Amino acid sequence: MTLLGLIILLVIAAVAGALGQAISGYSLGGCLMSVVVGFVGAFVGLWLANQLGLSEPLPITIQGETSPLVWAVIGSAICTAIFGLLFRRRRVL
Repeated sequence: MTLLGLIILLVIAAVAGALGQAISGYSLGGCLMSVVVGFVGAFVGLWLANQLGLSEPLPITIQGETSPLVWAVIGSAICTAIFGLLFRRRRVL
């Protein structure tokens, strides 16, 4: 994989992470965290799809590497929602 292909996959992961955070309504951080959430979301989303026997409706292939865009967004929304429930700041009375 070339540097350009890696950069494109990082951008796709950042978009998937940002969309997942927007869907869940909780932000874990900036652009770098969106990339991390996008990659983790892709793994969680693919695992969930395999468990349910579902296929990827919109795969994006770049230089032989396939990125599961829809499952990355769904997985990142699930991960972000779980982190939001666990680490949400509580009001101090």
